[in-house]
Amino acid sequence: MGWLGGRSKRREPKMSDRGGRLDLRLSARDRAGSAHSGSGRSSRNDRAPKRRSTRGGRGRGPIGRAFYWLFVLALWGGFALSGLVAWQFTKLPPIQTLVVPKRPPTITIVGLDNKVIAVRGEMAGKELPISALPKYLPQAFVAIEDRRFYYHFGIDPIGITRAILVNITRGRLREGGSTLTQQLAKNLFLTQDRTLERKLQELILAVWLEVKFSKAQILELYLNRVYFGSGAYGVEAAAQRYFGKSARAVTLSEAAMLAGLVRSPSRLAPTRNPELAQQRSLVVLGAMEEAGYITPEMLKLAQSRPPKIAANRIAGSAGYIADWVMDALNDYVGQFDTDITVQTTIDASLQAAAERALAEELAKNGEKFGVSQGAIVAMDPNGAVRALVGGANYNDSQFNRAVSAKRQPGSAFKPFVYLAALERGLTPDSVRDDAPLQVRGWKPENFTQQYYGPVSLQTALSMSLNTVAVRLALEVGPATVAKTAQRLGIISELQPNASLALGTSEVSVLELVGAYVPFANGGIGVIPHVIAQVRDAKGKILYARSQPGHGRVIAPPHVAQMNQMLQETLVTGTAKRASIANWPAAGKTGTSQDFRDAWFVGYTGALVTGVWLGNDDSSPTKKASGSNLPVEVWNKFMRVAHQNLQVIDLPGSGQQYRDGPLMPPSDVRDNRREDERQADRGMDGWFLDRLFGIRRN
Repeated sequence: MGWLGGRSKRREPKMSDRGGRLDLRLSARDRAGSAHSGSGRSSRNDRAPKRRSTRGGRGRGPIGRAFYWLFVLALWGGFALSGLVAWQFTKLPPIQTLVVPKRPPTITIVGLDNKVIAVRGEMAGKELPISALPKYLPQAFVAIEDRRFYYHFGIDPIGITRAILVNITRGRLREGGSTLTQQLAKNLFLTQDRTLERKLQELILAVWLEVKFSKAQILELYLNRVYFGSGAYGVEAAAQRYFGKSARAVTLSEAAMLAGLVRSPSRLAPTRNPELAQQRSLVVLGAMEEAGYITPEMLKLAQSRPPKIAANRIAGSAGYIADWVMDALNDYVGQFDTDITVQTTIDASLQAAAERALAEELAKNGEKFGVSQGAIVAMDPNGAVRALVGGANYNDSQFNRAVSAKRQPGSAFKPFVYLAALERGLTPDSVRDDAPLQVRGWKPENFTQQYYGPVSLQTALSMSLNTVAVRLALEVGPATVAKTAQRLGIISELQPNASLALGTSEVSVLELVGAYVPFANGGIGVIPHVIAQVRDAKGKILYARSQPGHGRVIAPPHVAQMNQMLQETLVTGTAKRASIANWPAAGKTGTSQDFRDAWFVGYTGALVTGVWLGNDDSSPTKKASGSNLPVEVWNKFMRVAHQNLQVIDLPGSGQQYRDGPLMPPSDVRDNRREDERQADRGMDGWFLDRLFGIRRN
């Protein structure tokens, strides 16, 4: 018993009867393993309150439980997000094979003076290194789009959190939280779809870009690829479009406006909404000051000098030229993957004069005469197009009526009939009867329904007498007339019948003007062209025009006779209002059936110009004829075009070939070897096939 010593005594359970039941319970002190067992002293824990279980947040207050479940949700959300990212990662190409897509080539189209008249391409505008830009230009984008650009790894958690809070508090999606790197990833590799899948891919690609490139390289890529509205991709194209200058030379206020556009380029484009664009630029300037990129003094100066928006040079008639160049370009240089410059034959001053002459006449008399459309082509004696207007307004309709539309030329076709007659031995003094006639039930009539009896060919052509033209066509043969017109440059299919003499087969303005050029240059056939040279970004010449044309197509005596007769049209005939002071000029009016088409093609020794007026649906006009509206447009344009030019006589001027010996038609041919002719066709043959949709033999 000694070892049980008197320090504590063993207690046996008490068996007492409480209400008929035995109490067999032990106190906390009596339980085995208790801190109180074997000790007669009380513990500090005896006085502490009992702890509650905290499993599942039980026993915590509301705030504690909220934090607990937020933690749990965040943990599982992280797992889910990681899974989604991994899943999207497997759907992307292998990272080691990813490359930044090459920027699509830009086609810069310039005129004779090398000044830009249009810029085309999927991303029109040159790519500039960031070192070539004023430093405040990239700073403007960083300040307004991604203030922490230089500190994040492609994804900005702070920006994303802020965007989420803004969207929650405002109840709708207003903030995206995308960094500049994310925006670049989207522009380079992804679609514009707003889906979770696309967003996850964007995050992955943004991190890849940050690993692959420096911040400066990422910013440079961004500035050269982002969309600014109005078809402008990259800062260079945008600066040219909105301010008429290179991005190298933009001012601080202009840089701020450009940076402000990328959030909503269509809505904020200054050409569409200048007030909103200016308001947004002020916000950008404020952000730049907050970021420390500009001083308060620079801010005030920029605010006092808002940008001046340049007029849209591409949306005018130059758009028709650009479209024509783009359609023909592959035939000249094939496929290309670098920026190129296309030098055209267009004279900017003549282009502006042609556009103005047509617009003024349509505004003045278009409604009166029921005319809604028109086209002009001006060509030099070598076939180079100096001006081309394909419609009343390029913004309203991009259809090129000068190149693609084919209409009945009416009496403007008659010079080919008279040339065929001269080549069969007739002269301008030869006489034919102007009287009613009938051809298989068809009864051609003169425009005035008057008849003059026996008249010379010169008088008949200047007065545009239909009966004489038909008689001549029947005399030489309609097939001969068709071959004569085609020899001079008509490409469209011609129906060899008697009515061909009155211009019932359709032609384009471009080809009809080209077919008149041999009258102006002494009888040499030409190929209408607008592309003079193509060079790449390094200045290497990819194409340079060298083909001289088709050689002689009219004998010199016949050129002189035709010019003698066609000059009379401007002296006493249907185009008296077309004459130009001090300049020998010639030409022919034309009006199709029911006044549907009105033409005048006229020329000097310096320029050949054709004008067409009518309606796209071929509906009759209110008696618009070749002798009124087209002559007025032609005269307005040609007076401007011949200012400060030395007067040039028409070929054969002053010579008389009425009774002299003439070269027979068989001598009017290209005497070059066949291989030389084929070489000269070269690109031009392909171009004409493409342009007119037929195969040349």
